[in-house]
Amino acid sequence: MVLRSCWKSRHKTSCRGPAPCWILLWFCVTQFVLGGGAQGQTKNVVQKDAEFDITYNDTVTSENQTIYAFNHTVSRNKSEGVRVTVDVSQGFESPILFVVRQKQAVLSFQIPLILRGLYQRKYPYNHVGRTLCQPPTRVASETQYFFVDVSTLSTQGTNYQLRVSRVESFTLHTDKKFSFTASPSQPQYFKYVFPDGVDTVIVKVNSDMTFPCSVMSIQDIQCPVYDLDNNVAFIGMYQTMTKKGAITVQRKDFPSNSFYVVVVVKTEDEACGGPLRFYPLRPDELIDAGNRSKIIDVIVTPAIKSEVYVMGMLFCLGIFLSFYLLTLLMACVENKRMKKSEVFQIPADMSPAETAGQTPASPYEYGSFADNGSTLSSEAITDSATSTDNNYGYVGQEPFKRRPILNHLHHLAIRIDRSLDSVGRSRHESLSSVEEDDYDTLDDINSDKNIVRTKKFLYVADLSRKDKRILSKKYQIYFWNIATIAVFYALPVVQLVITYQTVVNVTGNQDICYYNFLCAHPLGALSAFNNILSNLGYVLLGLLFLLIILKRDIVHQRALVRNDINALECGIPKHFGLYYAMGTALMMEGLLSACYHVCPNYTNFQFDTSFMYMIAGLCMLKLYQKRHPDINASAYTAYACLAGVIFFSVLGVVFGKGNNVFWIIFSVIHILATMLLSTQLYYMGRWRLDSGILRRMAHIIYTDSIRQCSGPMYIDRMVLLVMGNIVNWSLAAYGLLERPNDFASYLLAIAICNLLLYFAFYIIMKLRSGERIQCLALVCILFTAVVWGLALYFFFQGLSTWQKTPAESREHNRDCILLSFFDDHDIWHFLSSIAMFGSFLVLMTMDDDLDTVQRDKIFAF
Repeated sequence: MVLRSCWKSRHKTSCRGPAPCWILLWFCVTQFVLGGGAQGQTKNVVQKDAEFDITYNDTVTSENQTIYAFNHTVSRNKSEGVRVTVDVSQGFESPILFVVRQKQAVLSFQIPLILRGLYQRKYPYNHVGRTLCQPPTRVASETQYFFVDVSTLSTQGTNYQLRVSRVESFTLHTDKKFSFTASPSQPQYFKYVFPDGVDTVIVKVNSDMTFPCSVMSIQDIQCPVYDLDNNVAFIGMYQTMTKKGAITVQRKDFPSNSFYVVVVVKTEDEACGGPLRFYPLRPDELIDAGNRSKIIDVIVTPAIKSEVYVMGMLFCLGIFLSFYLLTLLMACVENKRMKKSEVFQIPADMSPAETAGQTPASPYEYGSFADNGSTLSSEAITDSATSTDNNYGYVGQEPFKRRPILNHLHHLAIRIDRSLDSVGRSRHESLSSVEEDDYDTLDDINSDKNIVRTKKFLYVADLSRKDKRILSKKYQIYFWNIATIAVFYALPVVQLVITYQTVVNVTGNQDICYYNFLCAHPLGALSAFNNILSNLGYVLLGLLFLLIILKRDIVHQRALVRNDINALECGIPKHFGLYYAMGTALMMEGLLSACYHVCPNYTNFQFDTSFMYMIAGLCMLKLYQKRHPDINASAYTAYACLAGVIFFSVLGVVFGKGNNVFWIIFSVIHILATMLLSTQLYYMGRWRLDSGILRRMAHIIYTDSIRQCSGPMYIDRMVLLVMGNIVNWSLAAYGLLERPNDFASYLLAIAICNLLLYFAFYIIMKLRSGERIQCLALVCILFTAVVWGLALYFFFQGLSTWQKTPAESREHNRDCILLSFFDDHDIWHFLSSIAMFGSFLVLMTMDDDLDTVQRDKIFAF
């Protein structure tokens, strides 16, 4: 009976071509073997010749099955989309199965279409529209057949509407916007073919509607096309979107030189940051999703060409190499000025009256015997000079003038004696063999430390009594420690971000990394080369700062060898270890920021901020070290504290979001640390944290506040510390009340606020003490302030944020604004690296006016 019904249905319709007859015969045999032949039941199969753009209203039951036969012409040079739309309006007990059989593909779906959401929630859809896959053809033109089979197991008749139509504008064109509507049960996809001369394009998808959440996908031209919410992530590149989405596509990734742009609307909005509206009472309950249609625009634009890459790299190099040229020019001018000053330099032991009317001294008159390898003994010259001093000494209060030649010999003897003593001492003791704990560097005043450091008015001479060789080694440890930290920190970071990029390239999941997708230019395996290139400034300017410090260090060492009185006893003590550490930290900030931008997300944001904490901490330590070299923190203590800061940064990123316990603990630790540091700074380290601390505090409060109302002894320090406590307590209260999601940036804001507060206090106290700021330092301050202002403007543009979902982050994406290659964040990298370099120069030059001032006349504040 089944074969008879199949044969009758075959004769009721005409077989056009061999393909429909063979397929129908295969279907009849299958029905006989699997169905009616085994059970002896009759099932009517009706095949109809169908046409495009006609709506078919039919009924289907378990006893009848309808096959719709379509044919269309496929051309090799023209792509034509075909879309099948089905609508079932009334209720039914069993689903209806629709199977679309093509030459090289099969598409099947049921009505109602059940799509699952979170927690296995089920959303039924009675209106379904699907686009048929169009495999490429090798011939110029051919006629292809496809069939739509409709069947069900329901014994009751179910009405349905079937319509097959051609898709207008199935092929997207470059720079032409196309609008369409999509829903979870009616996904859309379109084809794009790379034009000649275009190797990279950007597919941009926009919508005026934030929700419903949707997914855009780029897939190769192959069947099947994955265009449902539950399978769109199987192949290709994909990303979630609300209002904006963009994916950069390269020709080399698609051998057919073409690809599909697939847009799918999700069943729920949770992936895009939206709410979960429904919570089913029963696991198998079907939930009405409502109207989730979304109007979407798509446009494909060519990406930048290789010439723009070259221009961007040359621009980046040109900006920062110009600083090298400017520094070289200033160094040449400075060296020329120093040579002129050396020619007209007057020996320290000669008065202007003695040099009046004299011709320039010969090399033998100013102590050049030592430099030229003279065998003249220093003892003989000293004895001669001593006898000369006895013969031409002071009588009463009026000194007799010495003859010029004897005066020159006297000066020569002193220079040779000091040089030989310095050379002998440097040979006897090297920095590598001197330890700060080997002997007491304050033997003569060991019992008077409390007296010296607790004077009401302190001078730099009071806090720079330790041997300069010991302090030099102490501060050099800062550089070697940070260099070691950098190596051990950077190597696993580089390995991890390479893994991140590999995962993104293999899986195609564009939601892993928070790029500015509208200005993300790939190069090789890197997805956003411009964001990496713009970090080059940190590295180059950090290296330039190291070279500047090296020059200053060499000049200072030469001055010490000459026993220059200004280098020995005047100005702020010169210790360069912290400067070297700051330059290294700036270079590492560039490297790690580049690593972070390989795949920016919340899990590796620590890479971008760790050395920012380092830089802020080192700058504060350098400011304090300038006038307190003897009591500044050691490298081990400083880096241990910074390690604690990074530890809390990691805890805050992982556990801090919405965790009240964490914020309470952190705020308490923040306040306690502020109080302990304030006490340390106020008493210059002359206090102890032990069991008697509370008793001593009570005694001070009683004697100074209750017994007699006396103000603080150190007014300036007290003002700074009170302001610092107000700022830090306010920040702690803000964190406890607001609990910001970006804990790493919050922690960095605390460090920057404290640094700015201390810097402002330093400048104010410097001017209040009668000191002045030289022209070069003033120019650096003004230039740095302006650049910081511009940098912060671009930083707060916020092109992406991992505090939100990837789809919400893409709402902030914007096009490139500089050379069609760099975006706002790249400009932030440029300006912030210049501003940091300028800040370092300010720290280096702000006290140059004190180079000729005795240290016992320089205030320590």
